[in-house]
Amino acid sequence: MELKGSVAVITGGASGIGESIARSLAGQGAKVVIGDMNQDGIDRVVAEIKASGGKAAGKKLNVTDDAETGALMDFAIAEFGAINLVVPCAGIIRDGLFLSTDKETGKVKKVLSTADFKAVIDVNLVGPFITLREAASRMVDNGWKGVLFTISSIQKEGGVGQLNYSSTKAAMALWPKILVGEFQMRGIHDIRVVSIAPGYVGTPMVKGMDQGALAKILQGVHLGRLIEPEEIADAIAWATKNDAVNATCIEVAGGMISGLIAK
Repeated sequence: MELKGSVAVITGGASGIGESIARSLAGQGAKVVIGDMNQDGIDRVVAEIKASGGKAAGKKLNVTDDAETGALMDFAIAEFGAINLVVPCAGIIRDGLFLSTDKETGKVKKVLSTADFKAVIDVNLVGPFITLREAASRMVDNGWKGVLFTISSIQKEGGVGQLNYSSTKAAMALWPKILVGEFQMRGIHDIRVVSIAPGYVGTPMVKGMDQGALAKILQGVHLGRLIEPEEIADAIAWATKNDAVNATCIEVAGGMISGLIAK
């Protein structure tokens, strides 16, 4: 599949990995539509893509809202005439231990709140469900070829203190096989589904971590450094152009070897 001339819808595209993907795809000739909660960020990214000669548009979006997400897809069609690539990058983190105990008494003093668990599930799991459903419905009805992406994570294997986040990322890794299986049953052969699982990516949030903790994490990365957001964008572009990449999850993690951390 060619990137040039395709239409890409990216949620969470006003910052971080989503922004890098939007810039990368636009730079390769795709027409990019960004959905995000941050209107200022949308305006900035869209303006900068246009200033670089690319084509872009954006619309404020709450990914957990059916109507708003459907409206984003209709906006993309109105702006650029189709939908071919969908990358749901919107996500949040609300880390916390399932149970926290008092060091002296051993009694439970704090739990992961239901609100924090549900918030991550809503944005990171329900959000991609609505995004892909609304996009795929329009792609099928109009006969548009394309790729639906999910953004998983190396934490799909399980991250301590991230029961909510890891649960959503494990699900994202599973969706390609399930959705492609359903498409196969219905004779839908022009829409592929691929999951990308980043490792520790050098976003401002990660780079701003405690440097000692970050150094310890990087001891378990064979590459010896953080993954650049542009490297995730490159993986998205490569998977788009290679029609044989389908119904799978690809790790872009630099060789995580956390179980064999050098002493």
